[in-house]
Amino acid sequence: MKNFEFANPTKILFGKDQIQKLSTEIPQDAKVLMLYGGGSIKKNGIYEKVTKALSGHEVLEFGGIPANPEYDILMKALKIIKDEQITFMLAVGGGSVIDGVKFLSSAALYEGDEPWDILAKRIRTFKGLPFGTVLTLPATGSEMNSGSVITRAETKEKLAMGGPGLFPVFSVLDPTVVTSIPERQLANGLADAFTHVLEQYMTYPAGAMLQDRLAESILQTLIEVAPQIMKNPADYQAAANFMWSCTMALNGLIQKGVPTDWAIHMMGHELTALYGIDHARTLAIIAESHYTYNFESKKEKLAQYAERVWRVTDGSLEEKAKAGIAQTTAFYQSLGIKTKLSEYTDQYPGTAAEVARRLKEHGMTGLGEHGTLAPTDAEKIVEMAY
Repeated sequence: MKNFEFANPTKILFGKDQIQKLSTEIPQDAKVLMLYGGGSIKKNGIYEKVTKALSGHEVLEFGGIPANPEYDILMKALKIIKDEQITFMLAVGGGSVIDGVKFLSSAALYEGDEPWDILAKRIRTFKGLPFGTVLTLPATGSEMNSGSVITRAETKEKLAMGGPGLFPVFSVLDPTVVTSIPERQLANGLADAFTHVLEQYMTYPAGAMLQDRLAESILQTLIEVAPQIMKNPADYQAAANFMWSCTMALNGLIQKGVPTDWAIHMMGHELTALYGIDHARTLAIIAESHYTYNFESKKEKLAQYAERVWRVTDGSLEEKAKAGIAQTTAFYQSLGIKTKLSEYTDQYPGTAAEVARRLKEHGMTGLGEHGTLAPTDAEKIVEMAY
């Protein structure tokens, strides 16, 4: 097992009716900016609950943060933060809203001339404007980590940022919100969380027995609750396990002491930037070809995954490893997610070369757990995903 440090300061308020505790979690003298997405919270009752809980605070609102948080829109929110001297932000939404608020948290205290440099130059944030979250869509785990991904439509870029100053102060996780989530977004959430675990697990054996078991338990839970939550989002127990699994998949715990990959995400980000494909679906597009292309270096963990998670007991190590890849693709497809790029766009010829060019441009020339996956390798992987 590798050396590691672990600190996660985010307070979690989990369960029914926890939204009402916002009044005591946010400082009474705070000037609050509440940020949300397309307005679904005004249809499902969450907006009313949040505003009621904040009735004793001075609150401004900013809505319209899109599914891929857009830089130009966030800059409008940043102007409000500075003009109105906001001291606390509340993200009410899924990963996109929370990611957008993390960027704003960093940008609000950034002393440079161009906030985009935080992403383009990979500037880590050690102190940000404080914020909390009310999670409305389990998926990304952004409610309990310090990472963020922001899109810039003008340049067709999707870049990541982070730092220890970007953990939410608190996050409210009420599983009853799952009831109103559309089927497509439920599928995305399941696939996103599942792939988050794989990116931290599907590498090579590192002797981290507990970390492996934790990762496998999250995968097994997602597999078990997937058909339940897709059939009946109002099933509270299924929703609770789904929500907590998504949070645990990316709160930093399972990646400690082990190598991690993230190449699937980097390639997937480029597909979203190019075609606007849902983030989770880009991961499903790339996964099979990535594991197939890197089969020799990953086959031991692939076989372990097949045995422990999918109960594959027959065959050689290589046969089990291949079964693990096949089961992963089948899981995505069971959610109604298509797994080939050609099923999303007819503009795919030339995409692999463009993805490779963009990765090189962004300095991502050594991806994967070994840091050896070059843009030329990514080009071949994307081609395999057509």
